[in-house]
Amino acid sequence: MSKRARDVELDRLVHDKPLDGGDASPPSRGVLEQLPNVPSCRATAASRIPVLAASKPKAGVVNPNFCNEEQSPLGIRDVGFDDGLAVYKKKSDAHLPERIGSATSLSSAIINNRLQELVKLFKERTEKVKEKLTDPDVTSDDESPVASPAKLVPAAAPVPPPGGEPEGDNPAGDEHYWEMLCCTFKYRPWLDHLKNYRFPTSIDPFTNLMYVLWLFFVVMAWNWNCWLIPVRWAFPYQTPANIHCWLLMDYLCDLVYLLDILVFQTRLQFVQGGDIITDKKAMKENYLRSQRFKMDVVCLLPLDFFYFKVGVNPLLRFPRCLKYMAFFEFNNRLEAILSKAYIYRVIRTTAYLLYSLHVNSCLYYWASAYEGLGSTTWVYDGEGNSYIRCYYWAVKTLITIGGLPDPKTLFEIVFQLLNYFTGVFAFSIMIGQMRDVVGAATAGQTYYRSCMDSTIKYMNFYKIPKTVQNRVKTWYEYTWHSQGMLDESELLVQLPDKMRLDIAIDVNYNIVSKVALFQGCDRQMIFDMLKRLRSVVYLPNDYVCKKGEIGREMYIIQAGQVQVLGGPDGKTVLVTLKAGSVFGEISLLAAGGGNRRTANVIAHGFANLFILDKKDLNEILVHYPESQKLLRKKAKKMLKNNNKPKDEKGAPGDPLIIPPKADTPKLFQAALAATGRMGGKRPLAQLRWRLKELKAMQVKPEPLVINRCAGGMEGDAGIQHPQASQYLQSFHGMVKAEAHHPAGSA
Repeated sequence: MSKRARDVELDRLVHDKPLDGGDASPPSRGVLEQLPNVPSCRATAASRIPVLAASKPKAGVVNPNFCNEEQSPLGIRDVGFDDGLAVYKKKSDAHLPERIGSATSLSSAIINNRLQELVKLFKERTEKVKEKLTDPDVTSDDESPVASPAKLVPAAAPVPPPGGEPEGDNPAGDEHYWEMLCCTFKYRPWLDHLKNYRFPTSIDPFTNLMYVLWLFFVVMAWNWNCWLIPVRWAFPYQTPANIHCWLLMDYLCDLVYLLDILVFQTRLQFVQGGDIITDKKAMKENYLRSQRFKMDVVCLLPLDFFYFKVGVNPLLRFPRCLKYMAFFEFNNRLEAILSKAYIYRVIRTTAYLLYSLHVNSCLYYWASAYEGLGSTTWVYDGEGNSYIRCYYWAVKTLITIGGLPDPKTLFEIVFQLLNYFTGVFAFSIMIGQMRDVVGAATAGQTYYRSCMDSTIKYMNFYKIPKTVQNRVKTWYEYTWHSQGMLDESELLVQLPDKMRLDIAIDVNYNIVSKVALFQGCDRQMIFDMLKRLRSVVYLPNDYVCKKGEIGREMYIIQAGQVQVLGGPDGKTVLVTLKAGSVFGEISLLAAGGGNRRTANVIAHGFANLFILDKKDLNEILVHYPESQKLLRKKAKKMLKNNNKPKDEKGAPGDPLIIPPKADTPKLFQAALAATGRMGGKRPLAQLRWRLKELKAMQVKPEPLVINRCAGGMEGDAGIQHPQASQYLQSFHGMVKAEAHHPAGSA
């Protein structure tokens, strides 16, 4: 086939045109395979053209990391010869050979670009695998896998517009609305709460707040009986006109007692052999065998049936006061959940004293009624409010104030003696208990004052300057008022290790987990590190760390701010770090004594920081070698990134003790070279020989003594060496001699 006929055939294939009188159907695949530099869709042995496209990928050879579309076994996707044909269809048919060449070059360029992309991807993958094999502890740089799509949640019912009525077909449990005046409010009916509520099958008596609330109602019923039974027995406050109100409250309290026995006490969990028992039958049997059940049964003895014989006598309800176990249990549970339990203890102790006076006033009125109201000067005369008058007499008697009328009869004398003895003991017990409560409430304050007084005494003994003493006092005051204690670690010493870890996680984990240096490390190593953190308070303008110091700690800002200072004068604020920021973490893993601080860090106001010592971290890393490798690798990378910008910008580094030697001037080097070529014995030749000998000596130098004194000269202030000084003197002499003999005369 001639060249012209071949070009016409290729043009027909490109534009999908039949020849004159030919069929418009696409050409056969065999004809395409015979064309030069045209990728075909089928490889044959005769053509020897590599397969660059495949209609279907073979199983097990497609790599999803490179592309998402279908690929060939070589990882080369279909370059789309049809795409190239579509491009050429848009061009005119004026220059047929030029179109053929451009189509071939475009197809080759697409293939070459794709091959280059594949080579780049293969190189990156090889580097990652090589790095993983070299250091298995390094974390992968691949993105986290995308979570599988969750099931679609049905959309919530739309909220009706304001002022509109809710749709009638809303199911039960949807949002409800009700109108009041000109506003529409959303609410959930309280009946739904009652219907959906399920009473627990077992109750934890130590942590269940609902049980504490129930104990409050039980204690209120117990207090009703303890306070009002003596009043109704002694004073004439219970009359036939109001008897139904008293009985109603009595039986309501009895109902509370009964519900406590049947519903709550039989569902209380208990510990047996270290296990928490929640079985319903076992909990019921445990309550029936306890002392609590016996006392509860005695409390509900039905002595009220004697009302039909002796009348409504309040003393028959005295067994209701034996439910004191519920009162003490309520005290323990309430003190456990209160942040300032000492306030409740003071109130409870005061209530003990008031109740003692209350009972004494009831007994005094009963004694007065027994002797006869107004019969003697000692008894109550029946005037005024009987309860207030008797309570006043009880206060004067128990506190032994004096000024009381003398008893006249034997009964009055015995009653008064018993009152005095009871009052002395009761009042002394109350005073002692009140002292213990107040002492326990102010124990921390007392310890703080004693520590501060001892420190001030120490500073005065050694005559510490007043400025330092004022800063120490400020530290004590701020630390106490901000934390409520001087050392947080002392508070947690008595707790088990697991509980201390739980508290440390809640307090510090959110901050430590954000440190880039510790990301990817063993989680248990982070937990061990949290227990080693210690809290330190810095005063305003206190130096947290100074420039040039060896870094041995990492700092985490818990509260307050710190400022990083730099610049020529060391007082320019470079950055201000706030709560949650971390600095100094790289120095924890620095080798050879640590990483020197490059700037000053001061506290801007009061700052509370957490500190992790390098020693503590090394003790932890002994048990986590994989994390140790990862941390050291990250520290090196972070140091490299931190130092790279300084090197690029040419920032001045630390001053050198011995500055580098200056280069020899080029003119002087040319003179020495010319002298060497001439081979003369002029001073320059001798100088060159001596310089060579001096260089040979510098290969194995003798020990040098660094002179840091301030009075040295510039030429020889840094080095003291006898032979070096001799050569330097010779050098100065020969330079002077050479000045009198120009180079031209040599």
